[in-house]
Formats: sequence, C-alpha cells, structure tokens
Amino acid sequence: MQSLITVIGRGHSGTRAISHTLYASGVYMGSQLNPSGDKIPPHDMYDACRVLAKYVKWKGELSWNFEPLFTMPIDPDFERLITTYLSDVLRASSTYKGWKIPETTLVYPWITRMFPDTRFIHWIRDPRDCILGSHKTDNLRDFGIDYPQTDDVYERRAISWHYQYQLMKATPKPKHVMQVRFEDFVLNQAQTLERLEAFLEMSLGRIIVRPEAVERWKRVEEPKPLPFAFLREAIVENGYSLKI
Repeated sequence: MQSLITVIGRGHSGTRAISHTLYASGVYMGSQLNPSGDKIPPHDMYDACRVLAKYVKWKGELSWNFEPLFTMPIDPDFERLITTYLSDVLRASSTYKGWKIPETTLVYPWITRMFPDTRFIHWIRDPRDCILGSHKTDNLRDFGIDYPQTDDVYERRAISWHYQYQLMKATPKPKHVMQVRFEDFVLNQAQTLERLEAFLEMSLGRIIVRPEAVERWKRVEEPKPLPFAFLREAIVENGYSLKI
C-alpha cells in the first residue's frame, strides 16, 4: 500500500529539515529538488495558488473569508495544474512518496480534498524566526491575495505568516495530520522522530541539525522583528514565549 506525504508550513519555517529527512529515509520526493528540498519546477504550483486565491475574499484588515474553499467544487484549472505539478510523484511506484514546497500551504484546503488519504505534517516555527529572511510568499499579492499595504518588510512577512497560519487553522482537519515544531526537531530530534515514525508508519533517518537555528531572532542586530500584536496569539498558542 502506498503512502502519500506532504509538508505544510510557511517558507523559512525549517521545512527543508523534514524534506531532507524524508528523502534520506527513502521517500520519493520528486524527480528534481532544489537545495531546500522543494520539488521543482514550481510554476504549476504557483499558478494553482493564484487559481485558489480567486475564491478567497479579503474582508479588510487581517481578515479573510475562507469558507467557500471547503464546500465549493474545486476549480478544474486547479486540479489540472496540481496534477501536472505532481505528475512524477503520482506516477511513482514507491511505497512512500510525497513532496515539499512551502506554497502548498497556500492551497492546503484543496490539497486535503484532492488527496484525502495524504499524511500531512504541519511544520511550525516561531514566526519571529520565520520572518528574518525573505521568501517567495512574502508578498501575498504575488499569489492574488489582498492584504493591508505596508512598506515594513518585517510586517509584510508577518502578515504572510499570519495569513497562512489562519488558513491552516480554518481548514477542516484531514484524516491524517501531525503538527511538529521545528524547535523540537532541532533540540530533541530523537523523540520528535519517534513521533513521526509512529505517524508515518516507517523508519526515519537522522540528519545533522544546528541548535543555533533556534531563537535566532533574539541575536540579530537592531531593528529586531518584534512580535507584532497580531502574531502574539499564535506565538503563545504554539508554546513560544513572548519575552524578548
């Protein structure tokens, strides 16, 4: 019996760690990967994100209506683009196969509906570390999603993190899902892998991790990416401290 696995998490959340772990453990992750462990080329996935975004209504401020995504028929263009993007994975005869690319998070509601038996790994990292570096999804308008205009690069990234986190929370939980904090994977890899092995029903290899990747935001020069008020609930909800 084949198992399909994918990782849901915003860019710069440390998803390359789990992608490299899966690859090193014999999971087929696609015919071509970049150094971050993303399945490439990504263009069909990007276009699929833009198709789904047409059905997300911005209600102003930091509020979006995701409800239509959970009940409406999936746009045929979306299905075509995702099927094309995943063609090599879907054809593969491997017992364990899957993919990782951060933009999957932007289309999570329809991925869960297209592939209901997939094992979803929700990958979480302290958003203050996530927003330190630039990522393709920093400007949500590139993917057709409206949000409050800002010239503050940290705020723009924080809004992107917030949007994707709210989308993940709003999506009905799929049949198989497990949340993993990047910090737990780095600081307690053995125990975290035991949980993942039980969830995926397979053995996983160990990779090199660097403890200095945790709470990196505390060590950067000013200005620090402070915990924007709209992130504080998620920071606490996921077990991170608000102390600076």
